[in-house]
Amino acid sequence: MIHQPSVASNPAEQAIAARIEAAMPTLTPIHRRMGEYVLANLFRAATMRIDELASVVGASVATANRFARALGFDGYPQFREALVRGFEATLAPVERLRSAQESLAAGDDVVDASLEQAANNLHLTRTAIDSAAAEAAVEAILAARRVFVLGAGTSAFLAGLMEHGLMAYHDNVQSLAFIGGPSHAARRLFNCGKGDLVIGIAFPRYVDDTIELARRAATRGARVLALTDGPRSPLAQFADLSLYVRSERRLAANADAAVLAVIEALCDAVAYRAKRSVKAAAEVTEFVLPWLTDPLSASASAAREAAREPARSARASVRAKTGAARGAKRDPALRPTVETTVTSAVANPRTTQAKPKLKR
Repeated sequence: MIHQPSVASNPAEQAIAARIEAAMPTLTPIHRRMGEYVLANLFRAATMRIDELASVVGASVATANRFARALGFDGYPQFREALVRGFEATLAPVERLRSAQESLAAGDDVVDASLEQAANNLHLTRTAIDSAAAEAAVEAILAARRVFVLGAGTSAFLAGLMEHGLMAYHDNVQSLAFIGGPSHAARRLFNCGKGDLVIGIAFPRYVDDTIELARRAATRGARVLALTDGPRSPLAQFADLSLYVRSERRLAANADAAVLAVIEALCDAVAYRAKRSVKAAAEVTEFVLPWLTDPLSASASAAREAAREPARSARASVRAKTGAARGAKRDPALRPTVETTVTSAVANPRTTQAKPKLKR
């Protein structure tokens, strides 16, 4: 089934879409079917190898190559390059993963390479963050009447962790990442203004919700602190304060380890500077104590239980024997015979049994 053509959202998409539409009247039926599929699925087609595109429309690889030449390209690689243009940032993780899987040496030690990249991100972030900028961010959090934390996608989880880290040391911290979606977040930000701080967390591939909500809060007078990847970020364009975090990742869009480290550093600095922070931390710990487990206490408790087990088993055995004896008195069928009485006496010499009476 052929879908309706998708709307091209950037100049590169518009150019390739216009090129296909202009060539449609001169294309063969199979090439028109291929063109219709590409127009309806511009992004998906940009991720496809030549054999994948040929297969999805029921054509051969040679037909797909002729289709590219019919559009004026030298071949399919040049056609796909034109499709990808405009999607570079979005498609970069997909292309890196594809290249890694096609390389025999790439998977030798993926775990070690990933950890090394995380450490490198953290080192570069620590080097890049100016101490004055970090101090200004901490001051902004401490001085704010209310702190709203925004994030979407994986950044939503980071926003929740930042709320968790700050809430013990600030009277009003709210993560707007999950509850009710962007429309609910907009309602919560409706009455924000001077004295409030909005912390926006956004990394490539940027989510419009975070950018738009932070921008609207800024127009109402709230200060904006951006945790993002660099000065070209759309969030940094209007933020009052920005901390730039390195978040490169080999096989995915972003790495969150360095971002979380910066969030934890800000939370620690706020805890150190906040008034009554020690008392607040003690009160929170006391309140959640019933849900916490001390490993040493748990081990000691298990040892005490193990020590009590033999005595508990012995008492259970005595109760069982006593119950059996009482049952035998009430039920003649359960009374011991001469043979069982002798066997019991041999097994337990201290047990005294009455001699059975012989019938005359």
